[in-house]
Amino acid sequence: MAKPLTKSQIAAAIADKTGVTKKSASEVLDFLAELAYKNAKNTFTLPGIGKLVLVNRKARLGRNPATGEQIKIPAKKVVKFRVAKAAKDAILGTK
Repeated sequence: MAKPLTKSQIAAAIADKTGVTKKSASEVLDFLAELAYKNAKNTFTLPGIGKLVLVNRKARLGRNPATGEQIKIPAKKVVKFRVAKAAKDAILGTK
């Protein structure tokens, strides 16, 4: 399996395609990440890729796998990434 692209490889690809410097492309990636962190509470969408969503999980009962004892899992907020249909179709192909 191929290795995932690093930030510098992504910045280099953006720089080559758009004609900007690698430093500018890297700054754009940093700004995009910062923007996603700030706006994830209100749902942050990357068109064609997906969106970050803040979800409230309810409290529930779970089990300790080692002892089988029931434990209470408290309610909490979690961040989820929902992949866009266009991305699914492009990666997996349409059926």
